Amino acid sequence: MLNLRLPASPRPRISKNAGFTLLEVLVAVAITSIVIAALYSAFSLSRRAVDAVDDSLIRIQETRAVLDTMKREIESAVYRKDKPYTVFKVDDRDFYGKQASQMLFTSFSPLLPGLAKINYTVEENGETLVLKKKVSPAFGARGETKSTELVEDIESFTVEAGYGDRLVKTWDSGAAGSMPDEIRISMKVYTKKGESPLTISEIARPRCDKPL
Repeated sequence: MLNLRLPASPRPRISKNAGFTLLEVLVAVAITSIVIAALYSAFSLSRRAVDAVDDSLIRIQETRAVLDTMKREIESAVYRKDKPYTVFKVDDRDFYGKQASQMLFTSFSPLLPGLAKINYTVEENGETLVLKKKVSPAFGARGETKSTELVEDIESFTVEAGYGDRLVKTWDSGAAGSMPDEIRISMKVYTKKGESPLTISEIARPRCDKPL
């Protein structure tokens, strides 16, 4: 009778390298922390850069919107020699060497019905300059004056009247007997702290063809 013996199956060996040591885990955690910190720092810097660009764009858009409104009002300005309630004046002023022109004219404004006197001035607000707009009725003292702050923290506001080939910073249609050919408006605004101001300009050409 044959005695057959099956070969014994090999016993599984437990590898001494199975799993991770505490040192390996700590090193992995340290590397992961460094990577996460670097990614967060990069994201934070990118986010700040995007926010700074957004603030600058908003500042520029707001300034351009103000100049666009001013342009439309000037192009709709009304002046007649025989109408004493109409006016168009540009005054040359400054605050400690910073240009701060003033402009007063009669035009049409959505803030008041009918013809209105619109006055753009620069005023001090602490250590900064603010462009303000005041609107009042053109006919006498009826109604109240509406005042609005338009642009804060400006470096300068310059208005120049063009007549022929000349540009002047002072104009009075009452003395000149006519309107200027064009008005050039320039405003220097700060878009970022610590950087040089940005100059934004617009040109308006009064038509003076509104019937009264």
